[in-house]
Amino acid sequence: MGRKSAIVIIVVVIVVVLLMLAVVSSMLEDEIVTPPRSEAIPADAVKGTPATDIFKPVLHSDEWEDPVPMPGPINTAGAEDSPFITPDGNTFYFFFTPDVRVPPEKQLLDRVTGIWWSHKVNGTWTEPERIILHDDVSLDGAEFVQGDTMWFGSVRAGNYGEIDVYTAKLDGGDWRDVENAGEQLNVDYDIGEFHIASDGVTMYFHTGNVASGEEMDIWSTTKTVDGWSQPVLVPGLSTSSMEGYPFVTEDGNEMWITGISKLGYTGPALFRSLKSGSSWTTPVEIVSNFAGECTMDAEGNLYFVHHYYSSNMTMIEADIYVAYHKGFRFIESSHHAGESPLNAFPAAVIAPASRAWS
Repeated sequence: MGRKSAIVIIVVVIVVVLLMLAVVSSMLEDEIVTPPRSEAIPADAVKGTPATDIFKPVLHSDEWEDPVPMPGPINTAGAEDSPFITPDGNTFYFFFTPDVRVPPEKQLLDRVTGIWWSHKVNGTWTEPERIILHDDVSLDGAEFVQGDTMWFGSVRAGNYGEIDVYTAKLDGGDWRDVENAGEQLNVDYDIGEFHIASDGVTMYFHTGNVASGEEMDIWSTTKTVDGWSQPVLVPGLSTSSMEGYPFVTEDGNEMWITGISKLGYTGPALFRSLKSGSSWTTPVEIVSNFAGECTMDAEGNLYFVHHYYSSNMTMIEADIYVAYHKGFRFIESSHHAGESPLNAFPAAVIAPASRAWS
């Protein structure tokens, strides 16, 4: 074989290899490409609105304006749930699934169910994008973000249990270095949804599962050089009722939790407790009527999930609502030791339709 022929063959082989790599790369990209949320929402989905809502959120405080659906492109006829906003109010995270009637095992494969985020640019929220936290099949939600670290719950291969807590790091606009949060949290303490205080070392989490008829209580644990301390019930918060989904303000002086309304309203309600020495005051009901799992920015604007129900108590969909703090109102464009880790995650986040709050 002449040198010229050998060179031709080598060139042909290189071209073939490059073409094969391009095809494989394209296939891999296709696997993680997320279609628009609008394409995944079923044609018969009904969009809930304040005008059609028979269980409108009811506010019991004059510190905030009446709750309204969050402005911008966040809410759809699908289910937006599990909200988290950064203290500066500029990045918003939420869980999305297109159809509340679909069971988790099918949501796992639909390519859209999972964690999404949106950024505020010039006062307007950008079109949300899905955050890819896997290179295989997984179902992610119940996100909490502090600095460049995201904590989230996930159903995926390699878990200690059904749902494990994981962490990821923000790197150049992408979330990478996904790691299991460890056996201590996922097995020994079997934590439910949680919030880490601004000190970075104190974690508040709930246990129990209302869907299984168990009481939900709020516990705390502290990060140490050896891991996490033995959890203790949070003084003043855990009662014979149900308390879950803790959120602590940046200054550490307010704890917001979700529980059953004590004022006679339907479904879950939001309660606020104030720090009092080493304990917390008796939680006071602030928002009622299917108001749950809240988050708050540094200006005191209160974001929470609101589920729309029909008169026969069938869930229609879920949206994110906001109650603006009157003292800090800013203008926007109009445009977390139960029986399973993140035990409320499947019922309240992955499959909102199965929430047993009613």
